[in-house]
Amino acid sequence: MILSRNADEYKQLIESAQLPELELTTDPKTCDIVLGEPKLIMDALPLLSSLKWVQSIYAGVEPLVDPAQRRDYILTNARGVFGEAMSEYVFGYILFHEKKILERIRAQQAKQWRRPESGVLRGKTIGLLGVGSIGAHLAGTAKHFGMTVKGFTRASETSPQVDKYYHGKELFEFADGLDYLVSVLPRTKDTNQIVDANLLNALPPQAVFVNVGRGNAVDELALVKALEERKLAAAVLDVFEKEPLPEDHPFWTTPNLYMTFHTSAITYPPDMSKLFAENYRLYMEGKPLKHQVDFERGY
Repeated sequence: MILSRNADEYKQLIESAQLPELELTTDPKTCDIVLGEPKLIMDALPLLSSLKWVQSIYAGVEPLVDPAQRRDYILTNARGVFGEAMSEYVFGYILFHEKKILERIRAQQAKQWRRPESGVLRGKTIGLLGVGSIGAHLAGTAKHFGMTVKGFTRASETSPQVDKYYHGKELFEFADGLDYLVSVLPRTKDTNQIVDANLLNALPPQAVFVNVGRGNAVDELALVKALEERKLAAAVLDVFEKEPLPEDHPFWTTPNLYMTFHTSAITYPPDMSKLFAENYRLYMEGKPLKHQVDFERGY
């Protein structure tokens, strides 16, 4: 069963894959596999009496890992398909800042021959809050530019492109000397407001903060204060604690804050259909599925 606003496109892609023994249905009582968006799947859970496996088309699966929801099925998410898009977004804004593109545009608009000196990424240090599949891709892109990469994770150290890993109480040591701090953390109780006033104060004033993970990771008022007091050079936010962002939120008028609106990595049905097909074959063979979610951890 497909539960997505792009259901017709997914149906066409999955049918063209000719997966053995797979039948598409619209009857929730008879289907044992669901592909789709977490919120739509959550709403359908009470009717999915035969459910065995859910493949989310998003990386974030918060509605489905809520303790109030049932957990008697395998849940897999869309890890591994967003790394390239996230890297393009993050480094697009990093280069926007480093090359002073906004200053150059304003000089052109003012008809002024100004030549602001560009920075370079080689030799700069980037810190990754979270080094899962997306963080690992960002680390590889950073290495392409000759950057030093620091990673803060819960425990894992799987990316060889990270020069040094930090865990637990080493958060402020991790923040020391960063030119760029990028959060790709999922929404869990352990990530709530991890980017608070203390962490922001631990960053050097030339640092730029980028959040493409989840909005709960940021103490939003502390970030406003840090930018207003020039304790931070700039911030780029794609995600927020409350979405859509309220019209009276101080972010709209905070200096040196650049916002996009949860668009840093859009799900592309061809990529997700390929991942679903890979997992379906593993499922039929009785093998462990890729990117299985731990309900307790939330990712």
